[in-house]
Amino acid sequence: MDRRRFVAAAVAGAGSAAGAGQLALDGGKPVREKPLRGDHWGPLYYDEAERSQVMEVVDTGVPFRFTGRGGVSPVKVATFEKEFAAKIGARYALALSSGTGALECAVAALEIGPGDEVIMPAWTWHSDCTAVVRAGALPVFAEIDESFNIDPADIESRITAQTKAIIAVHLLGNPADMDPILAIARKHRLRVIEDCSQAVGASYKGRRLGALGDIATYSHQESKTITSGEGGSVVTSDPDLFERACRFHDVGSLAAPHQQMLGAAKLAPFVGTNFRMSEFTGGVMLAQLRKLDKIIEAARANSAQVCEGLREVRGIRYRLRPDPAGDLGSPVFIGFAGKAQRDRYLQIMRAENVPAGAPQGSVILPIQSYIEKKVATHPAWPTWNSPRGKSIRYGAASCPRTIDILNRFAGVPVGPKYTRGDIADIVAAIRKAHPQALRA
Repeated sequence: MDRRRFVAAAVAGAGSAAGAGQLALDGGKPVREKPLRGDHWGPLYYDEAERSQVMEVVDTGVPFRFTGRGGVSPVKVATFEKEFAAKIGARYALALSSGTGALECAVAALEIGPGDEVIMPAWTWHSDCTAVVRAGALPVFAEIDESFNIDPADIESRITAQTKAIIAVHLLGNPADMDPILAIARKHRLRVIEDCSQAVGASYKGRRLGALGDIATYSHQESKTITSGEGGSVVTSDPDLFERACRFHDVGSLAAPHQQMLGAAKLAPFVGTNFRMSEFTGGVMLAQLRKLDKIIEAARANSAQVCEGLREVRGIRYRLRPDPAGDLGSPVFIGFAGKAQRDRYLQIMRAENVPAGAPQGSVILPIQSYIEKKVATHPAWPTWNSPRGKSIRYGAASCPRTIDILNRFAGVPVGPKYTRGDIADIVAAIRKAHPQALRA
């Protein structure tokens, strides 16, 4: 069945008794008998490729990326770095033990420290904030827009003489609007970190996310596009930033493979930490990386089919997408006039066994409650107790528009391995729930 015929069938199904009848919430038949389940993408594609990579490490007995054994040299992590850099379109890639470690390496590479400020979206994962705080610098929050990413129009008013960088986070697979962000950074001579953790493989105007800013970070934790359970990466095309990141991730030293990539070391050893990736992790990531385009293609196709099936639904409004073609094909988010309509939609969709969720929860973090807790539990932290630190507003007062946006949107997960029946059920449930929610 071609795409047009499939979409037509899905729309027809949405108009059937299941799609247009009495709400399950009111005693009618739900669209699905059992709830539609969303799974993490990467593990769905595990097969002999990952198994073979791991077993090669077991068989050679070479699990550490920098030392060999019995004439066998480690190659997994180094090969992953080379192929990942090429995939993103950057000169260098550094493999790490986590996405949090990647952010700390990026902050260290930019020499961000006490007295510096870093602007980031008011709604993001913990690690964007903690990487800055652990460096002794101050996080400053800008509002998001309806893309759920940092609003470029709210950045300049947050810039001070102490501002050193902007973190552009590409949340839930959707690229941030990088052109105006980069223009602001150039105007004020600021550095840009791209946090691509939730959008590994997505793009913006034909370029992979991570190839646009000064340095970029990625997570390979279980919920990300490709995964080894844990893991992370940094990419950059700047040799000085790459050397600092390499040194910071390996207790201040520069290992031979990275020194060979750079040609010559410029920096002396300095205090760092340990975020090295093992050969086991590198092998799994190498197998997963070679499937990245296949995973994204499937996810985008399914997401497009959902949107096509909803094309004739009146009043439907999606999350803002600065580059629809570059979106990862993650949850399909729909906006409402207010929280009452959104909550009614969530209630109806769950009863139809096609669960929808607000853009919050365990995946990413409403930052206001976290910052309030952080301030309370670290009263002696110099960052908070400097005159400037005390003047910065955190908590709900710092991001009222962000909270309003989060209260008006709801999304349905769309996975790369959803069946045609799953997609048709999503379309049917939304067509059934959306008009009823607008009446709330």
